[in-house]
Amino acid sequence: QVQLVESGGGLVEPGGSLRLSCAASGFVARRYAMRWYRQTLGKERELVAFITGSGGTTNYADSVKGRFTISRDNAKNTVHLQMNSLKPEDTAVYYCNAWGGSNNYWGQGTQVTVSS
Repeated sequence: QVQLVESGGGLVEPGGSLRLSCAASGFVARRYAMRWYRQTLGKERELVAFITGSGGTTNYADSVKGRFTISRDNAKNTVHLQMNSLKPEDTAVYYCNAWGGSNNYWGQGTQVTVSS
């Protein structure tokens, strides 16, 4: 059974940090590019960060460049999103996505709230 399970969300003050994790099972994660998306109520899902299967290439939305870092550990089938210098506008549900060939898998999401 294919699963992506996100964790690490929560409430943090502006300027703080969080590290999100995505645990993949039921498929060979290293064959898939992985992405983090986020979504707030009433808005479209926004691509935040991308990493290739090997981890050799990453890309970020302009709004998070220099603050967020995506990484992966293929030995553990996990992907991480380190989020620093968080702002209230980063508040959203964050989703992990695995994309490869005709397959496109999603996690259930984890809530990140940035507020004082």
